[in-house]
Amino acid sequence: MNVKAKGYCLGAIAAATYGMNPLFALPLYKVGMNPDSVLFFRYLFAIPLLGIMLKVRGRSFKVNRKEILTLIVMGLMVSASSLTLFASYNYMEAGIASTLLFVYPILVALIMTFIFKEKLSWITTLCIVLALSGIGLLYKGGDGTTLSLQGTLLVLASALSYAIYIVGVNQTALKNVATLTVTFYVLLFGLSLFVFRFLCGEELRVPPLSDWYLWGNLIALAIFPTAISFLCTTSAIQYIGSTPTAILGALEPLTAIFFGVVVFGETLTLRESAGLVLIIVAVTFVIAGGNITTHLIRFRKLFPRLPLKRK
Repeated sequence: MNVKAKGYCLGAIAAATYGMNPLFALPLYKVGMNPDSVLFFRYLFAIPLLGIMLKVRGRSFKVNRKEILTLIVMGLMVSASSLTLFASYNYMEAGIASTLLFVYPILVALIMTFIFKEKLSWITTLCIVLALSGIGLLYKGGDGTTLSLQGTLLVLASALSYAIYIVGVNQTALKNVATLTVTFYVLLFGLSLFVFRFLCGEELRVPPLSDWYLWGNLIALAIFPTAISFLCTTSAIQYIGSTPTAILGALEPLTAIFFGVVVFGETLTLRESAGLVLIIVAVTFVIAGGNITTHLIRFRKLFPRLPLKRK
C-alpha cells in the first residue's frame, strides 16, 4: 500500500471511529451516568493505552517547558470540546449534534482569516452562508418543534474549542512533536478538567463493577473514538495533509447519524435531512479550499465560449 492510500485509509478510520461516540455514550446515559463521569473514564482508560504504545514504539515522553504549557492549553481545549458535545446529547439527537459539530472547519477558516490574516475566499464566504442555512433548517424541524437552544450552543462551543485546538497544534511548536507524544499529553492534561469539576462538586457516577456491558462501553469509548481516532487523524495528516483528512471528516456525522437511526431509533425529517446535506456540502467545500476553484475552472474550460458570428 502506497503512502497516499495509507493516509486515506487512516483518515477514513479516524472519522468513522470518532462518529462512534453516541454508540457507546448513550447506553451509559440511560443508566444515569453524566457526561463528566463518562468522559473521565474515557480519558482515564485511553491514557495508559497510549503510554504503552509510546513505550512499545520506543518514543520519548520528554517535552520541553514551552511545549508543556501549549499541551496544557490544547488538552483543556480538547476536553472542553468533548464535554460540551457529550452534554449536548441530553438536549438533542446525537446524529444532529454530530453534524452541527462539523462546522468546526468553518470556524478554523474564520480564525485563520481574522487572527492570522489569511484571505477569506469567495467559496469560503458562500459556504458559511450554506452552513448557517443548514443549521437554520435543523434548528426547526418539519413537525414544528425546535432544537434546544442550550443544546445548539453547547455543540457550537464544542466546535469552537476543537477549532482552536486544530489551529493551536498547527501554529505552535507541537507540529514538530511526535504524534503519540502529543496525543498522550493532550489526553493527560485534558483529564484534569474533569478532576477539577469533581473537586468543585460535580458527581462522579461509577457503574456497578458487575455490569460488564457498561464497562465495555467505557473501554470502547477509550479505544475507538479516542485513542484510535486521535492517532489515525494525526497520522493521516502526515501522509496526505490536513485538507484531504478534513474532507474525510464528513464520515463523522454520517457515522453518528447511521448509529442514531439504526441502533437508537432516531428519526430524521426531510427538512432535517436537507439541513444535514447543506452543512456537509458547505464544510467539504471550505476544507477543499483552492482545490474546488481549480476543478471549477477546469470544468469551465471544457465548454469554451464560441465566437459570435458576424452578419
